[in-house]
Amino acid sequence: MGTISKALTLLDTLSLMQSEAGLTEIAKACDLDKATARRFLVELEKHGFVEQLAESRKYRIGSAPVRLGRIREACYPFLRTAMPFVKRLVEEVDETVHLSEFTGGRLSTVHVEDSTKAHRVFVAVGTLLPFHATASGLAFISSCPAADIEAAISAPLQSYTDYTLTDPASFRQSIEQTQADGYSVSRQGLEAGVISTSAAILTPGARPVGCITIAAPLVRADAGKVREHGLAAASTARRISDAFFGADRQVRTVPQSRRTN
Repeated sequence: MGTISKALTLLDTLSLMQSEAGLTEIAKACDLDKATARRFLVELEKHGFVEQLAESRKYRIGSAPVRLGRIREACYPFLRTAMPFVKRLVEEVDETVHLSEFTGGRLSTVHVEDSTKAHRVFVAVGTLLPFHATASGLAFISSCPAADIEAAISAPLQSYTDYTLTDPASFRQSIEQTQADGYSVSRQGLEAGVISTSAAILTPGARPVGCITIAAPLVRADAGKVREHGLAAASTARRISDAFFGADRQVRTVPQSRRTN
């Protein structure tokens, strides 16, 4: 891994930490020695990507990523386009709804609308969504080219709960079911007690741009409710795609041969 990659990995790791972190903690999380971690932090601080708090000497994300994010959103307004549909969906189902985007080779949450219910699922912006362990990941990879699907199935499948799909054959079966249904279902794959349904937001290109997902407590999600949520997510995903790419544009769909059981 080159110097730039290591520095960006450090920045990414810091962004996923729940609070400000000290040099030792950052170095350990990145598997770097303290001298190297300090050197990267100093350079990143010069350009505004991290900042060090004067009182505690701990580090946090700086303002530069926010500025770049605003520039990107102005040029590529995916979030601004999708948010009204996300809000409408959470009003319809009254469960937590989150929007994900695929960028840099990973799928992650970029926006969350919470349910009004006291007992609800909490999802943090920036959460990484593994293909095999989340409804978002299943929906996304199921709409990707065959080579991407095979790569995902052959990759190491990390276990997060007792219900995570760690068997390649079961993962493949879930992908095929997702293609047949038009939406995915993950039962406690990433977090125990949570059932999620998701649909990919298709594009004119080879891969989806992201997914729209409904996350509900397991106790409120019987088979009928799961199907209701899945169909609602699929309908919302189509509307977002139409709004962002244009309903008159040719949006890539999963080939019919892959939709059959």
